[in-house]
Amino acid sequence: MTLQEFIKLALAEDIGDGDHTSLSTIPADAQKRARLLVKQDGVLAGVEVAEAVFREVDPDLQVHVNIQDGSAIHYGDIVLTVSGRAQSILKAERLVLNCMQRMSGIATHTRTMVNMLEGTKTRLLDTRKTTPNFRICEKMAVKIGGAINHRFGLFDMILIKDNHLDYAGGIEAAVTKAVQYLKATGRTLPIEVEVRNQKEVEEVLRIGQIDRMLLDNFEPAELKRMVELIDGRMVTEASGGINETNLHAYADSGVDYISSGALTHQVKSLDMSLKAY
Repeated sequence: MTLQEFIKLALAEDIGDGDHTSLSTIPADAQKRARLLVKQDGVLAGVEVAEAVFREVDPDLQVHVNIQDGSAIHYGDIVLTVSGRAQSILKAERLVLNCMQRMSGIATHTRTMVNMLEGTKTRLLDTRKTTPNFRICEKMAVKIGGAINHRFGLFDMILIKDNHLDYAGGIEAAVTKAVQYLKATGRTLPIEVEVRNQKEVEEVLRIGQIDRMLLDNFEPAELKRMVELIDGRMVTEASGGINETNLHAYADSGVDYISSGALTHQVKSLDMSLKAY
């Protein structure tokens, strides 16, 4: 889904057959202006989306941006102003706020965790634990916050997890089938395999043919031993129960990446409002 496709669907969901409140109370030719106000400190995300929403609703709306995505914001800041047809501003208002509040909450939380990784080699990844049909915006917010997008969906990587292993008949069977599938279909997707203990780590090292190993639900000390065992033979990623309280301990293991679903599924939106002036 592209950003424009998302915006069209979101507007259709919200507007239906018309914004009857605005249509009934505001003259069609009324020209007004509004400004987007910050009501909570954090990291700004969603300006690009907001501009696209205003443009989709009414190309004649004039938007002036004061603060760019990725900037630190504080209570009272004015992110942007918009002027033009009052009905158009009101039609765009809720979608702009929903996107920017949610995205800024994600970017703020992401920036906090990225900063905690300073001084280590570990990089932070998001996951597919996103809001249905809002993934494009949530992953944009993660990047704005300074982390890296993992796979966008099921189509851009082969990630063999525990259920795949159980259904396929084990690690070797799953990896063999994945390699054969890529050859048969002419695809060049990276292959990643989830492992749950040292025995599985050793099996993946023996089999090879993959790009990344996902070490799931290891304690920090055990993860460090597994990273030393892997010894750079493939890229390493850790996941499972990792948050602000233990992030640095996991990074100290030397793992290449840490993935965190909490970046997108356990975040509180930042408070903002769009007010006439």
